Amino acid sequence: MRLLASPRARAWFLSTSLLVILGGDAWRYSIGWVAFAVLAVALAAVSVYVLIANRDRWSIGGLPYPLIVFMVLATLSLAWSFYPTATALGLLNTWLTVLGALAVATSFSWQEILDATARALRILLVVSIAFELFVATVIRQPVVPLAPQPELALVPGGPVPLMLQWSRNVLFDALDGGRIQGIVGNANHLGFLALLALIVFAIQWARGTLTRGSSLVWLALAALTLFLARSATVTVALVAVIVTAVAILFIRSRHSDRARATSQIVFFAAIVTATTVLFTFRDVFFGLLSKSEDLTGRAEIWQSVTALAQQRPVFGWGWVSVWMPWAEPFSGLAQRNGVVQVQAHDAWLDVWLQLGVVGVAAFAAIAITTVVRTWSLAVDRPQRLPGQPLAFTAGSLAPMLVMVALLVQSIPESRLLGEYGLYILVIIAVKAKRPDWSGTLQ
Repeated sequence: MRLLASPRARAWFLSTSLLVILGGDAWRYSIGWVAFAVLAVALAAVSVYVLIANRDRWSIGGLPYPLIVFMVLATLSLAWSFYPTATALGLLNTWLTVLGALAVATSFSWQEILDATARALRILLVVSIAFELFVATVIRQPVVPLAPQPELALVPGGPVPLMLQWSRNVLFDALDGGRIQGIVGNANHLGFLALLALIVFAIQWARGTLTRGSSLVWLALAALTLFLARSATVTVALVAVIVTAVAILFIRSRHSDRARATSQIVFFAAIVTATTVLFTFRDVFFGLLSKSEDLTGRAEIWQSVTALAQQRPVFGWGWVSVWMPWAEPFSGLAQRNGVVQVQAHDAWLDVWLQLGVVGVAAFAAIAITTVVRTWSLAVDRPQRLPGQPLAFTAGSLAPMLVMVALLVQSIPESRLLGEYGLYILVIIAVKAKRPDWSGTLQ
Protein backbone atom coordinates (compact mmCIF):
# COMPACT_ATOMS: atom_id res chain seq x y z
CA MET A 1 0.00 0.00 0.00
CA ARG A 2 1.44 3.31 -1.04
CA LEU A 3 2.10 5.90 1.63
CA LEU A 4 0.12 8.60 -0.17
CA ALA A 5 -2.68 6.42 -1.46
CA SER A 6 -5.45 8.24 0.41
CA PRO A 7 -6.47 11.84 -0.38
CA ARG A 8 -6.08 12.78 3.29
CA ALA A 9 -2.50 11.46 3.44
CA ARG A 10 -1.66 13.32 0.22
CA ALA A 11 -3.10 16.56 1.56
CA TRP A 12 -1.26 16.23 4.87
CA PHE A 13 2.10 15.53 3.25
CA LEU A 14 1.81 18.36 0.74
CA SER A 15 0.48 20.93 3.22
CA THR A 16 3.08 20.02 5.86
CA SER A 17 5.91 20.19 3.33
CA LEU A 18 4.83 23.64 2.16
CA LEU A 19 4.26 24.89 5.69
CA VAL A 20 7.78 23.83 6.69
CA ILE A 21 9.53 25.15 3.58
CA LEU A 22 7.64 28.46 3.57
CA GLY A 23 7.92 28.90 7.35
CA GLY A 24 11.71 28.91 7.35
CA ASP A 25 13.10 30.52 10.48
CA ALA A 26 9.74 30.30 12.26
CA TRP A 27 10.51 26.64 12.87
CA ARG A 28 14.16 27.12 13.76
CA TYR A 29 13.36 30.00 16.11
CA SER A 30 10.67 28.04 17.94
CA ILE A 31 11.73 24.37 18.04
CA GLY A 32 15.47 24.76 17.43
CA TRP A 33 17.86 23.55 14.76
CA VAL A 34 18.05 19.93 15.89
CA ALA A 35 14.28 19.41 15.94
CA PHE A 36 13.96 21.27 12.64
CA ALA A 37 16.65 19.05 11.09
CA VAL A 38 14.78 15.94 12.24
CA LEU A 39 11.56 17.30 10.72
CA ALA A 40 13.29 18.19 7.45
CA VAL A 41 14.99 14.79 7.15
CA ALA A 42 11.69 13.03 7.88
CA LEU A 43 9.94 14.96 5.11
CA ALA A 44 12.87 14.27 2.78
CA ALA A 45 12.65 10.54 3.56
CA VAL A 46 8.96 10.55 2.66
CA SER A 47 9.81 12.47 -0.52
CA VAL A 48 12.38 9.87 -1.55
CA TYR A 49 9.85 7.12 -0.86
CA VAL A 50 7.29 8.92 -3.01
CA LEU A 51 9.77 9.32 -5.86
CA ILE A 52 10.67 5.63 -5.72
CA ALA A 53 7.05 4.51 -5.45
CA ASN A 54 6.12 6.67 -8.45
CA ARG A 55 9.22 5.88 -10.49
CA ASP A 56 7.06 4.66 -13.37
CA ARG A 57 5.57 8.18 -13.69
CA TRP A 58 8.77 10.18 -14.08
CA SER A 59 12.36 9.84 -15.28
CA ILE A 60 15.63 11.67 -14.78
CA GLY A 61 15.86 12.19 -18.53
CA GLY A 62 12.55 14.01 -18.46
CA LEU A 63 13.75 16.63 -15.98
CA PRO A 64 14.83 20.06 -17.25
CA TYR A 65 18.37 19.62 -18.56
CA PRO A 66 19.67 22.89 -17.06
CA LEU A 67 18.49 21.71 -13.63
CA ILE A 68 20.40 18.45 -14.04
CA VAL A 69 23.53 20.33 -15.15
CA PHE A 70 23.30 22.75 -12.25
CA MET A 71 22.89 20.02 -9.63
CA VAL A 72 25.77 18.01 -11.11
CA LEU A 73 27.98 21.11 -11.13
CA ALA A 74 27.10 21.98 -7.53
CA THR A 75 27.85 18.42 -6.44
CA LEU A 76 31.15 18.28 -8.32
CA SER A 77 32.21 21.58 -6.75
CA LEU A 78 33.01 19.58 -3.62
CA ALA A 79 36.20 18.58 -5.45
CA TRP A 80 37.52 22.16 -5.73
CA SER A 81 35.70 23.80 -2.83
CA PHE A 82 37.72 26.13 -0.60
CA TYR A 83 35.49 25.01 2.29
CA PRO A 84 34.66 21.30 1.69
CA THR A 85 32.85 20.79 5.00
CA ALA A 86 30.57 23.75 4.37
CA THR A 87 30.00 22.57 0.79
CA ALA A 88 29.03 19.10 2.01
CA LEU A 89 26.48 20.60 4.40
CA GLY A 90 25.21 22.97 1.72
CA LEU A 91 24.83 20.11 -0.75
CA LEU A 92 22.90 18.06 1.79
CA ASN A 93 20.48 20.93 2.32
CA THR A 94 20.17 21.60 -1.42
CA TRP A 95 19.56 17.97 -2.33
CA LEU A 96 16.95 17.58 0.41
CA THR A 97 15.17 20.67 -0.94
CA VAL A 98 15.33 19.54 -4.56
CA LEU A 99 14.18 15.99 -3.77
CA GLY A 100 11.23 17.38 -1.83
CA ALA A 101 10.32 19.63 -4.75
CA LEU A 102 10.64 16.76 -7.24
CA ALA A 103 8.34 14.57 -5.14
CA VAL A 104 5.70 17.30 -5.17
CA ALA A 105 6.13 18.16 -8.85
CA THR A 106 5.84 14.55 -10.02
CA SER A 107 3.04 13.44 -7.69
CA PHE A 108 0.61 16.35 -7.35
CA SER A 109 -1.44 18.32 -9.83
CA TRP A 110 -1.22 22.08 -10.23
CA GLN A 111 -4.58 22.42 -8.51
CA GLU A 112 -3.46 20.39 -5.50
CA ILE A 113 -0.28 22.45 -5.18
CA LEU A 114 -2.13 25.77 -5.44
CA ASP A 115 -4.71 24.75 -2.85
CA ALA A 116 -2.09 23.42 -0.42
CA THR A 117 0.00 26.55 -0.87
CA ALA A 118 -3.05 28.64 -0.03
CA ARG A 119 -3.65 26.63 3.14
CA ALA A 120 -0.04 27.03 4.26
CA LEU A 121 -0.04 30.76 3.53
CA ARG A 122 -3.27 31.34 5.44
CA ILE A 123 -1.74 29.69 8.51
CA LEU A 124 1.51 31.66 8.24
CA LEU A 125 -0.20 35.02 7.73
CA VAL A 126 -2.72 34.54 10.53
CA VAL A 127 -0.06 33.30 12.95
CA SER A 128 2.24 36.18 11.95
CA ILE A 129 -0.34 38.86 12.71
CA ALA A 130 -1.39 37.10 15.92
CA PHE A 131 2.25 36.78 16.98
CA GLU A 132 2.97 40.47 16.40
CA LEU A 133 -0.25 41.44 18.18
CA PHE A 134 0.68 39.28 21.19
CA VAL A 135 4.13 40.86 21.33
CA ALA A 136 2.69 44.38 21.08
CA THR A 137 -0.06 43.94 23.68
CA VAL A 138 1.32 41.40 26.16
CA ILE A 139 5.12 41.26 25.99
CA ARG A 140 5.57 44.90 24.94
CA GLN A 141 9.24 44.59 24.07
CA PRO A 142 11.36 43.02 21.33
CA VAL A 143 11.49 39.22 21.32
CA VAL A 144 14.49 37.04 20.52
CA PRO A 145 14.23 33.45 19.20
CA LEU A 146 13.22 30.86 21.78
CA ALA A 147 15.88 28.40 20.59
CA PRO A 148 19.62 29.23 20.41
CA GLN A 149 20.71 30.51 16.99
CA PRO A 150 24.21 30.35 15.43
CA GLU A 151 24.09 34.02 14.45
CA LEU A 152 23.58 35.10 18.06
CA ALA A 153 26.71 33.22 19.09
CA LEU A 154 28.73 35.44 16.73
CA VAL A 155 27.49 38.67 18.31
CA PRO A 156 29.57 40.13 21.15
CA GLY A 157 27.90 40.87 24.47
CA GLY A 158 25.31 43.62 24.61
CA PRO A 159 21.87 44.25 23.12
CA VAL A 160 20.72 41.81 20.45
CA PRO A 161 20.95 43.53 17.02
CA LEU A 162 17.65 44.37 15.37
CA MET A 163 18.39 41.98 12.50
CA LEU A 164 18.51 39.02 14.91
CA GLN A 165 15.33 39.81 16.82
CA TRP A 166 12.34 37.58 16.17
CA SER A 167 9.96 40.50 16.63
CA ARG A 168 10.88 44.17 17.06
CA ASN A 169 7.56 45.04 18.71
CA VAL A 170 6.64 47.64 16.09
CA LEU A 171 3.11 46.61 15.14
CA PHE A 172 1.63 49.83 16.53
CA ASP A 173 4.39 51.88 14.89
CA ALA A 174 3.41 50.86 11.37
CA LEU A 175 2.37 54.38 10.39
CA ASP A 176 5.73 55.70 11.61
CA GLY A 177 7.79 53.34 9.47
CA GLY A 178 7.77 50.25 11.68
CA ARG A 179 8.19 46.97 9.77
CA ILE A 180 6.77 43.81 11.28
CA GLN A 181 8.63 40.54 10.76
CA GLY A 182 5.88 38.09 11.63
CA ILE A 183 6.41 34.54 12.75
CA VAL A 184 9.16 34.09 10.13
CA GLY A 185 11.30 36.77 11.79
CA ASN A 186 12.15 38.73 8.65
CA ALA A 187 10.20 41.56 7.00
CA ASN A 188 11.34 40.73 3.45
CA HIS A 189 10.46 37.06 3.91
CA LEU A 190 7.06 37.96 5.37
CA GLY A 191 6.43 40.45 2.58
CA PHE A 192 7.17 37.83 -0.06
CA LEU A 193 4.78 35.39 1.59
CA ALA A 194 2.12 38.10 1.48
CA LEU A 195 2.80 38.71 -2.22
CA LEU A 196 2.63 34.99 -2.92
CA ALA A 197 -0.65 34.90 -0.99
CA LEU A 198 -2.09 37.73 -3.10
CA ILE A 199 -1.32 35.74 -6.24
CA VAL A 200 -2.67 32.43 -4.96
CA PHE A 201 -5.79 33.86 -3.30
CA ALA A 202 -6.65 35.87 -6.42
CA ILE A 203 -6.28 32.76 -8.58
CA GLN A 204 -8.51 30.79 -6.21
CA TRP A 205 -11.15 33.52 -6.41
CA ALA A 206 -11.00 33.54 -10.20
CA ARG A 207 -11.28 29.75 -10.31
CA GLY A 208 -14.27 29.79 -7.98
CA THR A 209 -12.49 27.80 -5.27
CA LEU A 210 -13.40 30.47 -2.71
CA THR A 211 -16.53 32.54 -2.31
CA ARG A 212 -16.36 36.26 -2.97
CA GLY A 213 -16.56 37.06 0.74
CA SER A 214 -13.83 34.62 1.75
CA SER A 215 -11.62 35.78 -1.09
CA LEU A 216 -11.92 39.43 -0.06
CA VAL A 217 -11.09 38.60 3.57
CA TRP A 218 -7.96 36.64 2.69
CA LEU A 219 -6.84 39.14 0.06
CA ALA A 220 -7.29 41.93 2.61
CA LEU A 221 -5.18 40.03 5.14
CA ALA A 222 -2.44 39.49 2.56
CA ALA A 223 -2.52 43.17 1.55
CA LEU A 224 -2.40 44.27 5.19
CA THR A 225 0.57 42.01 5.87
CA LEU A 226 2.35 43.32 2.80
CA PHE A 227 1.78 46.89 3.99
CA LEU A 228 2.95 46.17 7.55
CA ALA A 229 6.10 44.41 6.30
CA ARG A 230 7.05 47.48 4.24
CA SER A 231 9.54 45.59 2.07
CA ALA A 232 10.92 47.69 -0.77
CA THR A 233 12.11 44.57 -2.59
CA VAL A 234 8.65 43.00 -2.46
CA THR A 235 7.01 46.28 -3.49
CA VAL A 236 9.06 46.25 -6.69
CA ALA A 237 8.12 42.60 -7.21
CA LEU A 238 4.44 43.46 -6.69
CA VAL A 239 4.59 46.10 -9.41
CA ALA A 240 6.26 43.62 -11.77
CA VAL A 241 3.61 40.99 -11.03
CA ILE A 242 0.76 43.44 -11.65
CA VAL A 243 2.27 44.63 -14.94
CA THR A 244 2.79 41.03 -16.08
CA ALA A 245 -0.75 40.01 -15.11
CA VAL A 246 -2.27 42.96 -16.97
CA ALA A 247 -0.14 42.21 -20.04
CA ILE A 248 -1.15 38.53 -20.07
CA LEU A 249 -4.84 39.33 -19.69
CA PHE A 250 -4.59 41.90 -22.49
CA ILE A 251 -2.83 39.40 -24.77
CA ARG A 252 -5.49 36.79 -23.99
CA SER A 253 -8.21 39.25 -24.98
CA ARG A 254 -6.85 39.56 -28.53
CA HIS A 255 -9.01 37.51 -30.89
CA SER A 256 -6.47 36.53 -33.53
CA ASP A 257 -3.12 34.79 -33.34
CA ARG A 258 -1.52 37.72 -35.16
CA ALA A 259 -2.88 40.25 -32.66
CA ARG A 260 -1.67 38.14 -29.74
CA ALA A 261 1.78 37.79 -31.32
CA THR A 262 2.00 41.55 -31.92
CA SER A 263 0.96 42.27 -28.34
CA GLN A 264 3.64 39.94 -27.03
CA ILE A 265 6.31 41.62 -29.14
CA VAL A 266 5.26 45.03 -27.83
CA PHE A 267 5.32 43.77 -24.24
CA PHE A 268 8.77 42.21 -24.58
CA ALA A 269 10.08 45.36 -26.27
CA ALA A 270 8.77 47.40 -23.35
CA ILE A 271 10.46 45.04 -20.88
CA VAL A 272 13.78 45.28 -22.73
CA THR A 273 13.51 49.07 -22.85
CA ALA A 274 12.67 49.33 -19.15
CA THR A 275 15.51 46.96 -18.26
CA THR A 276 17.95 48.98 -20.36
CA VAL A 277 16.87 52.23 -18.71
CA LEU A 278 17.16 50.73 -15.23
CA PHE A 279 20.61 49.35 -16.02
CA THR A 280 21.79 52.63 -17.53
CA PHE A 281 20.61 54.61 -14.52
CA ARG A 282 21.24 51.85 -12.00
CA ASP A 283 23.21 54.12 -9.68
CA VAL A 284 20.26 56.49 -9.39
CA PHE A 285 17.78 53.63 -9.04
CA PHE A 286 19.73 51.79 -6.35
CA GLY A 287 20.48 55.09 -4.69
CA LEU A 288 16.76 55.67 -4.25
CA LEU A 289 16.16 52.12 -3.07
CA SER A 290 19.09 52.24 -0.67
CA LYS A 291 17.20 54.85 1.35
CA SER A 292 14.91 52.01 2.40
CA GLU A 293 15.93 50.25 5.61
CA ASP A 294 15.88 46.78 4.06
CA LEU A 295 18.19 47.78 1.18
CA THR A 296 20.68 49.87 3.11
CA GLY A 297 24.20 48.45 3.00
CA ARG A 298 23.72 46.14 0.03
CA ALA A 299 26.16 48.07 -2.17
CA GLU A 300 29.01 47.38 0.25
CA ILE A 301 28.09 43.68 0.41
CA TRP A 302 27.99 43.43 -3.38
CA GLN A 303 31.41 45.06 -3.65
CA SER A 304 32.95 42.62 -1.17
CA VAL A 305 31.39 39.59 -2.87
CA THR A 306 32.39 40.79 -6.34
CA ALA A 307 36.01 41.23 -5.26
CA LEU A 308 36.06 37.68 -3.88
CA ALA A 309 34.29 36.15 -6.90
CA GLN A 310 36.84 37.70 -9.25
CA GLN A 311 39.54 35.57 -7.65
CA ARG A 312 37.83 32.37 -8.89
CA PRO A 313 35.63 33.60 -11.75
CA VAL A 314 35.11 30.41 -13.79
CA PHE A 315 34.04 27.66 -11.36
CA GLY A 316 33.76 29.63 -8.13
CA TRP A 317 34.71 28.83 -4.55
CA GLY A 318 32.37 25.88 -4.13
CA TRP A 319 28.65 25.45 -3.58
CA VAL A 320 27.23 26.25 -0.16
CA SER A 321 23.81 27.85 -0.84
CA VAL A 322 23.37 29.81 2.41
CA TRP A 323 26.75 30.96 3.69
CA MET A 324 28.23 29.20 6.70
CA PRO A 325 29.40 32.14 8.88
CA TRP A 326 31.96 29.98 10.72
CA ALA A 327 33.77 29.07 7.48
CA GLU A 328 36.35 31.18 5.70
CA PRO A 329 36.02 33.37 3.72
CA PHE A 330 32.42 33.99 4.86
CA SER A 331 33.20 34.80 8.49
CA GLY A 332 34.51 38.26 7.64
CA LEU A 333 33.19 38.75 4.13
CA ALA A 334 30.21 40.99 4.85
CA GLN A 335 28.69 42.56 7.93
CA ARG A 336 25.66 44.78 8.31
CA ASN A 337 24.79 46.59 11.51
CA GLY A 338 27.22 44.38 13.37
CA VAL A 339 25.70 41.13 12.06
CA VAL A 340 27.64 38.65 9.91
CA GLN A 341 25.72 38.14 6.65
CA VAL A 342 24.83 34.70 5.31
CA GLN A 343 24.04 35.71 1.72
CA ALA A 344 25.23 38.09 -0.99
CA HIS A 345 21.76 39.69 -1.21
CA ASP A 346 21.78 38.91 -4.92
CA ALA A 347 21.16 35.36 -6.13
CA TRP A 348 23.12 35.83 -9.34
CA LEU A 349 26.12 37.30 -7.59
CA ASP A 350 25.94 34.45 -5.09
CA VAL A 351 25.95 31.84 -7.86
CA TRP A 352 28.95 33.54 -9.45
CA LEU A 353 30.77 33.49 -6.13
CA GLN A 354 30.01 29.82 -5.49
CA LEU A 355 29.98 28.23 -8.97
CA GLY A 356 31.54 30.86 -11.23
CA VAL A 357 30.31 31.94 -14.64
CA VAL A 358 29.64 28.30 -15.51
CA GLY A 359 27.18 28.09 -12.63
CA VAL A 360 25.58 31.41 -13.60
CA ALA A 361 25.04 30.10 -17.14
CA ALA A 362 23.43 26.89 -15.86
CA PHE A 363 21.21 28.70 -13.38
CA ALA A 364 20.22 31.31 -15.96
CA ALA A 365 19.25 28.48 -18.31
CA ILE A 366 16.92 27.10 -15.62
CA ALA A 367 15.29 30.50 -15.19
CA ILE A 368 15.00 31.31 -18.90
CA THR A 369 13.57 27.96 -19.99
CA THR A 370 11.10 28.02 -17.11
CA VAL A 371 9.97 31.56 -17.93
CA VAL A 372 9.49 30.63 -21.60
CA ARG A 373 7.39 27.59 -20.69
CA THR A 374 5.29 29.35 -18.07
CA TRP A 375 4.74 32.29 -20.42
CA SER A 376 3.50 29.92 -23.12
CA LEU A 377 1.27 28.25 -20.56
CA ALA A 378 -0.22 31.63 -19.68
CA VAL A 379 -0.78 33.14 -23.14
CA ASP A 380 -1.29 30.17 -25.48
CA ARG A 381 -4.89 29.01 -25.70
CA PRO A 382 -5.17 25.38 -24.56
CA GLN A 383 -6.53 22.85 -27.06
CA ARG A 384 -8.39 19.60 -26.58
CA LEU A 385 -7.24 18.54 -30.04
CA PRO A 386 -5.62 20.48 -32.90
CA GLY A 387 -8.20 22.99 -34.07
CA GLN A 388 -10.35 22.54 -30.96
CA PRO A 389 -9.37 25.42 -28.63
CA LEU A 390 -10.48 25.54 -25.03
CA ALA A 391 -11.11 28.56 -22.82
CA PHE A 392 -8.22 30.19 -20.98
CA THR A 393 -7.97 29.22 -17.32
CA ALA A 394 -7.15 31.39 -14.33
CA GLY A 395 -4.82 28.79 -12.88
CA SER A 396 -2.46 28.96 -15.84
CA LEU A 397 -1.53 32.50 -14.77
CA ALA A 398 -0.07 31.39 -11.44
CA PRO A 399 3.26 29.82 -12.52
CA MET A 400 4.27 32.86 -14.58
CA LEU A 401 3.32 35.37 -11.91
CA VAL A 402 5.18 33.44 -9.22
CA MET A 403 8.24 33.22 -11.49
CA VAL A 404 8.18 36.99 -11.95
CA ALA A 405 8.05 37.48 -8.19
CA LEU A 406 10.93 35.04 -7.64
CA LEU A 407 13.14 36.57 -10.31
CA VAL A 408 12.60 40.15 -9.16
CA GLN A 409 13.37 39.11 -5.59
CA SER A 410 16.54 37.35 -6.81
CA ILE A 411 18.19 40.72 -7.51
CA PRO A 412 18.27 42.07 -3.92
CA GLU A 413 17.97 38.67 -2.17
CA SER A 414 19.61 35.25 -2.54
CA ARG A 415 16.59 33.25 -1.35
CA LEU A 416 16.16 31.75 -4.82
CA LEU A 417 19.15 29.50 -4.05
CA GLY A 418 17.66 27.72 -1.07
CA GLU A 419 14.60 26.76 0.94
CA TYR A 420 11.33 28.12 -0.45
CA GLY A 421 12.91 29.93 -3.41
CA LEU A 422 14.69 26.89 -4.82
CA TYR A 423 11.79 24.62 -3.84
CA ILE A 424 9.22 26.65 -5.77
CA LEU A 425 11.58 27.14 -8.73
CA VAL A 426 12.16 23.39 -9.10
CA ILE A 427 8.44 22.59 -8.84
CA ILE A 428 7.53 25.12 -11.53
CA ALA A 429 10.48 24.16 -13.77
CA VAL A 430 9.62 20.45 -13.69
CA LYS A 431 5.86 20.81 -14.03
CA ALA A 432 6.14 23.40 -16.79
CA LYS A 433 8.24 20.96 -18.83
CA ARG A 434 6.33 17.78 -17.98
CA PRO A 435 2.73 18.57 -17.02
CA ASP A 436 1.77 15.05 -18.10
CA TRP A 437 3.57 13.54 -15.10
CA SER A 438 0.97 14.53 -12.54
CA GLY A 439 -1.92 16.58 -13.86
CA THR A 440 -3.03 19.61 -15.82
CA LEU A 441 -3.71 23.17 -14.74
CA GLN A 442 -7.32 24.15 -14.18
